[in-house]
Amino acid sequence: MISTKKLCLFVCLLFSFSLFSQEKYTVSGTVYDNASNETLIGVSIYIPELNSGTTTNEYGFYSITIPEGIYKIQVSYLGFTTIVENINLNKKLTKNFKLLEEAENLDEIIIEGNIEKLNVRSPQMSVNKLTAATIKQIPVVLGEADIIKSLILLPGVTSAGEGASGFNVRGGAADQNLILLDEAVVFNSSHVFGFFSVFNPDVIKDVKLYKGGIPAKYGGRLSSVLDIYQKEGNSKDFNITGGIGLVSSRLLIEGPIKKEKISFLIGGRSSYAHLFLPLIDNDNKAYFYDLNTKLNYRINDKNSVFFSGYFGKDVFGINDSFVNTYGNQVANLRWNHLFSDKLFSNLSLIYSDYFYGLTLDFVGFDWDSGITNYNLKYNFNHYLSDKTKLSYGINNIYTKFNPGEIKPNREDSGIQQEKLIDKYANEFAIYVDAEHKLSDKLRLQYGVRFSNFTRLGQNELNIYENDEPVIYDEQFKKYESAEAIGTESYTRSDAIATFNNFEPRVSMSYILDESTSIKASYNRMVQYLHLLSNTSSPTPLDVWTPSGKYIKPQLLDQYAVGYFKSLKDGDYSIETEAFYKDIDNRIDYINGANLIANNEIETVILNGRARAYGLELLFKKNEGKFKGWFAYTLSRSEQQTEGRTANEPGINNGNWYSTPYDKTHDFSINGSYELNEKWKFNTNFVFQTGQPTNYPVGQYEFEGLNVPIYDDNRRNADRLPAYHRLDLSATLTPEKNKNRKWQGEWVFGIYNVYGRQNAASINFSQNRETLRNEAVQTSIFGMVPSVTYNFKF
Repeated sequence: MISTKKLCLFVCLLFSFSLFSQEKYTVSGTVYDNASNETLIGVSIYIPELNSGTTTNEYGFYSITIPEGIYKIQVSYLGFTTIVENINLNKKLTKNFKLLEEAENLDEIIIEGNIEKLNVRSPQMSVNKLTAATIKQIPVVLGEADIIKSLILLPGVTSAGEGASGFNVRGGAADQNLILLDEAVVFNSSHVFGFFSVFNPDVIKDVKLYKGGIPAKYGGRLSSVLDIYQKEGNSKDFNITGGIGLVSSRLLIEGPIKKEKISFLIGGRSSYAHLFLPLIDNDNKAYFYDLNTKLNYRINDKNSVFFSGYFGKDVFGINDSFVNTYGNQVANLRWNHLFSDKLFSNLSLIYSDYFYGLTLDFVGFDWDSGITNYNLKYNFNHYLSDKTKLSYGINNIYTKFNPGEIKPNREDSGIQQEKLIDKYANEFAIYVDAEHKLSDKLRLQYGVRFSNFTRLGQNELNIYENDEPVIYDEQFKKYESAEAIGTESYTRSDAIATFNNFEPRVSMSYILDESTSIKASYNRMVQYLHLLSNTSSPTPLDVWTPSGKYIKPQLLDQYAVGYFKSLKDGDYSIETEAFYKDIDNRIDYINGANLIANNEIETVILNGRARAYGLELLFKKNEGKFKGWFAYTLSRSEQQTEGRTANEPGINNGNWYSTPYDKTHDFSINGSYELNEKWKFNTNFVFQTGQPTNYPVGQYEFEGLNVPIYDDNRRNADRLPAYHRLDLSATLTPEKNKNRKWQGEWVFGIYNVYGRQNAASINFSQNRETLRNEAVQTSIFGMVPSVTYNFKF
C-alpha cells in the first residue's frame, strides 16, 4: 500500500508539474484612435484575473504573455471609453483595438481609466505626463496653448524668468534638459525669446517629462528628458484644425493619401503682430513661424515607415539696423518592424540643426553660428513574459559645432571676415533596460548605458603652459585668461580626447496595498555638451561646445525616494518625492568672462561641482466636473568652484553659492471646472522664490559719475523679488456645434489678473537728473487679456 505521506507527495509533485507545464501564450497588437486611426501611446492593457498588464509603446504596440485560459482584457486611455472584452487564450493571439472618444460612448463600453492617474505599481517614478487636451486648457500669456508653460506648473520644474527661454528641472540648468521631438534633439525650445514654445499644440500627441529614474535609452543630459511625439495624421478622413488669436494663428491639415494605409499631416503657425507696426510708424519687427510635417505609411502588419520634420524661424529687428534670426530644423526617417509578437524594433535616421544669425548694419557685419547633428538609433522592445520586458539598442550621434563667423556686409565697414574654429565630436552609446516583476509586491526597472565620446580633430587647438588655459594672478588676486604658447593641428579622423562612461540606472516599486506604494531610484548620467552662457536663461547667442582636452564631461548621480497613493479608485492621487543630485565638472566662469566670439573659450572657464536636493508634493483631483492639481517644491541648488591649488581662492572663495536657477519655494495650483456643455473655466496660480542675483555693495565716484561696486566673493548672494501671478480663462462651446461638421470654440483669457509687475531683472545705473545710482526694475508683462477662436472640420 502506498502510504498517505507518499500519496500527498505524489499529488503535490503532480500539481507542481501541471503548474510549470501550463502553456503560456502571447496576446499582442496595436491600439488606435477609432476616429483618426492614430496609434495611441501609453494605453493601459490590463488582465484583472492575473493582476497583470502592460502599456502600449511609442508606436501603439503592446505584447503580454500569460497562461492559457479565459480572461477579461481591459483597454483604457484618457479621453476615450474603456473597452472590456473576454478572450479565450489557447493559442497565440493578435488583437488590435480601436478606442472611441467619450463623446461617442456606446452602451456596451464602460467609461473608466485615466492615463494621468497615478500608476502605483509601475517602478517608473519622477515622471509627469500631460495630454494635448490638458495643455490646451491651461491659460497662458496671449492665449496661445504652450507645452513649456504647462510643465512649469508641475513640481520640480521652474521657469528661467518671465520672457526667458528654457526651463529648469530640480535645480538644474536649462542646457541640462534633453528635448526630443519625434526623437530629434531640439536645441532651443522657444520662440520670441521665451514668449512661446516651438511646439504647436495641435500637432502634439504625447508629452512625457522624466525628472529622475530616467531609462537607459536616454543619455547626453543630466536634469531631465522631455520626450514629445507628433501625431501621425488621420488615415481615415480629411480634417482641418486651427485657431485665430490676437498675435498668432495656426492651421493643421491632415488626411489619408490611401485610406488606413498612408496618411499625411502638415501644420503651421505664424505670428503677425509685426504687420501692424508700420501703421504706427514703427519699423521694428518681431515674429516667428514654424512648420510641422509627417508622412505615415503602414506597409503591412509588420512594417511601417514614418517621415517627420519641423522647421521654425524667429526674426527680431530694430529699424533694420539690428536683425536677429534663429531657429531649429529637424527631420526623422523611421522604420518600425515587428520581428515577432514579442520583438518590436524601431530604426531612426535623424537630422537636427540649430542656427543663429545676427546682422548689425550700423557696425557693418553679419554673424552666423549654430550646431548640427546626425543621429542613428536602433531600438528594440522585447516582451519576454508577463514578468519581464527588455529594451535595448544602439545610438550614434555625429555633431558639428559652428562657434561663429563674422562677415562684412558693406565695403566701407572696415570689418575683416573672421571664422572661429569649427569643432567636431562623435558620441556612441549601447544600452539595455529591463522591467522585471519579482513578485506581486516588488517590481524593478534596471539597466545600464555605456557611452563613448570622442572629440574629433579640428584645424587648430591651442596649447598652454602646464596645460592651464586659466591662470591666477596672485598680485591682483584674480583669474585671467592664459596666452597660448602654440597650436596643434589635427585631421578630422584624429581623436583630441576620448571619454568612456558606464551609466547604471535602477528604479523599484514596493506595493503596500492596491492603492499605495513606495518607490526609489538611482541614475548616473553623463553630459558631454556644454552651453556657454553667463546669463540665467539661454539666449539665441549662447554657443554649444563639446568636452575635450580642457573641458571635462559633467557627471551626475541622482537619488530619489517617494510615496504614492491613489484615493477613491483613482479619483484623487498623492505623489511625494525627495531627491538629491550630485554633479561633477560643472563649469563656471571667471569674473569678467567674455563668451561672445571667443575662440579660446577654455581660458574663461573653471571646473567645479554642483548639488541640488529637495522635496516635491503633487496632489491631483482626476475626476468630476472640477479637476486639477496642487504642486509644491522645497529645494536648494548650489555650486562650488574651489581653487586648483592651496594658493587659489576659486570662485566665491571656494564656498558654496546659489546657482542662478535656485528657487527655494515653488508652488502652483491648476484647476478646471466644467459648468455645462457650453462653458468651461480654468485657472492657475504660480509662486516662486525670487531668482538669485547680485546687488552692489557700494559705489565710488569717477569723473563725476557714481559707479556701483560689486563684491566678487558674494556670487548670487542676493535675490530678485518673489514671482507670482494668477491666470483665468473661459471656454465657450456654442450649442450649434452639435450635429454639424464645423466645430468651433472661443477661449477668453486673462494672464496675470492682478497685474503683478514681476521683475525680470534689476539693474543699477545713474539717474540723469539726480546723478545718483538707483535700482531700475525691468518687467515684461502686466495684465494681458486674450481671445482665441479654435475650429475643426
